Amino acid sequence: MRRSNRTVRWRRLSLVVLTVVGVTSAGLPPAARAAPTPPAITDWITRNAEPIRTVDPDAPLDDLAALRRAVGDATVVGLGESTHGAREEILLKHRVLRFLVEERGFRSIAWEDDWSLGLQVNRYILTGEGDLDALTGELATTWRSREVGDVLRWLRRYNASHDDKVQFVGVEFFATRDVAYDAVADHVAEVAPRRLGELNRHLEPLRPRYPTIGEHVGWYYALPDKQPYIRHARRVHDLVERLPHRRGDRAHELALHHARQIRSFYEYFALQGSEQIDYRDVRAAENVRWWRQRTGDRIAYWAASAHTANAPGLVLSAPPDPEFRWDSAGSHLRRWYGRRYLSIGFTFDHGTVNINADEPPFAPEPADVPRPPRGWAERPFGDVDREQFWLDLRADAPPAVQAWRTAPTRTRALAGFDPQRPDAYHMTGGSLAQWFDVIVHRQVVTPWRPL
Repeated sequence: MRRSNRTVRWRRLSLVVLTVVGVTSAGLPPAARAAPTPPAITDWITRNAEPIRTVDPDAPLDDLAALRRAVGDATVVGLGESTHGAREEILLKHRVLRFLVEERGFRSIAWEDDWSLGLQVNRYILTGEGDLDALTGELATTWRSREVGDVLRWLRRYNASHDDKVQFVGVEFFATRDVAYDAVADHVAEVAPRRLGELNRHLEPLRPRYPTIGEHVGWYYALPDKQPYIRHARRVHDLVERLPHRRGDRAHELALHHARQIRSFYEYFALQGSEQIDYRDVRAAENVRWWRQRTGDRIAYWAASAHTANAPGLVLSAPPDPEFRWDSAGSHLRRWYGRRYLSIGFTFDHGTVNINADEPPFAPEPADVPRPPRGWAERPFGDVDREQFWLDLRADAPPAVQAWRTAPTRTRALAGFDPQRPDAYHMTGGSLAQWFDVIVHRQVVTPWRPL
C-alpha cells in the first residue's frame, strides 16, 4: 500500500495505501517460527529460480525471456511490491513492466493512485504535455521518487516512438480533483442542459475548496457529520446514471466513471478501519475491470502486494493500529478473471528502505531492515545464492515444497517499521501460493531517491 497526501490522521489513512502482507505470530505453529528452511525447499528454489542479470531498467530483456511462459495469456498482471521504499524493487518492477509492454503487448498501466491525477499523467505519456517532475511530485508520497519518475519517462519515450500507445490509468479515488467535477458538469451541460441547475445544487458543495487536494481531504475527513456530502455525491452519480444515452455511449460511460470517483471519495472517508480498506480495494478492482472493458487492453496493475495479491481475508498488522482485515483487490480480480489474472509479488531479504513519516512534510526516513524471521514466506528466498531472480510458484514440486507453498504464512508489511520490533509489520490470512503465482526476489535493497 502507500501513504497518501493527507493532512489529518495520516497514520490511519496511509495504512490504506501501503504494501503489507501478514499473519500474527499466533497464526504460525511455534515450530515453523523457529525451524530452519528444509534443504528440499532451498534446493527446489535454486533449481527453478530464473536468474535476473541486472536491475537496470534500460538493459536488454533477454534475461526475462522465460517469463513469457509464466505470463501466458494473462489479461491483467498484478505487480505487487512488499514495500514502497526499496529502490531495487521499483527497478525490477520497471524491467518487468518493460517486458510486458515490449514483449507481451500490454497497453495499459493501472496505478495505485488517483483517477483524476492519472488523467494528467496519461496526457503526459501520450503527448509529452506537462511537467514530469511536477506530475511525479503530485503522486502519493510513496511514489515521489526519481525511480518512479523514470518509469513515467520511459512510458513517454516508448509512446513517442510507437503508434500502438501505452496508457496510464489511476484506479484510486481518494484524491479526486476538480477535473472530475468539471467533466461531469460539462457532460450534463452538453446532453441535458436543463438539468445543469439541479446538478450544480449537488455538485458545487462537493468541489475541493482548498488550494491543495490534501487540505481538502483533511477537511472532509475531520468533519463529524459527513452524511450531507454523501447524499450530494450519490445524487450527482444517480443524475448522471439516468441521463438519456444509447447502449455503448462512451461519453456517458466516462462521465459516469467520473461521478463514481466523486461518490467513492465521499463514501470512503466516512468509513473506518477494515471497512474502509475493504471498500477501497473493491473500488480499485472495479476500476481496473472498467478500464479493461473500455479499452480491451492487457493491463499491468502496479500497486502494493497487499492490493495485488490474491488475498481474500487478508490480515494486516501495522502497529499501533489494530489489525485490518479485508479482501484484496487482487482477490476480486482473480474471482472475475480466474487464471487470466496473474499475481507477481516482489520481495527482498534485507537492506535499507525508505519509510514515510507519519506527519507533514512526510519526508522519507531510511530504516535498516534485517532478514525476515524463519518461517516467513520470503525467508527461503534469501538462502539462495543469487542476487536477484524470479520463480514460478506453480512449477511441479515434491511434497515438502508443496506443503511449504500452501501453508499459512506471513510476509513483510512495511507500512511502517520499528527496529525494536522488526517483525511487527506483516500480512497473513493465506499462503504464499495463494497470494502469488510468481515471485521476483532481490537479496539486498537500498532506499529510493527523492525527487
